[in-house]
Amino acid sequence: MADPKHPRHYEESFKRQIVQLYENGKPAREIKDEYDISHSTLHRWVQGIRNSGSTKAADNRTPEQNEPVELRKRNRQLEMEVDVSEQAALIFARK
Repeated sequence: MADPKHPRHYEESFKRQIVQLYENGKPAREIKDEYDISHSTLHRWVQGIRNSGSTKAADNRTPEQNEPVELRKRNRQLEMEVDVSEQAALIFARK
């Protein structure tokens, strides 16, 4: 079983091959046992390919699901800008 602290990363081509096996009628139980993939992972890949043609999470999110992701990115960017401004203020204040 995979270590939750170190998740596995699969190549896109491997994911597509696994989905193709499933689509061709190979039972999910056989696939997950043979390749040591969880049922939820296999289901997510199959649904992603069916819905958007991609197994990438970003391609399969709704606009409502993307909003918090974008807000977190924006927040990190603003925090970095504040850090740089604070450091610059300290440097210029010394003179």
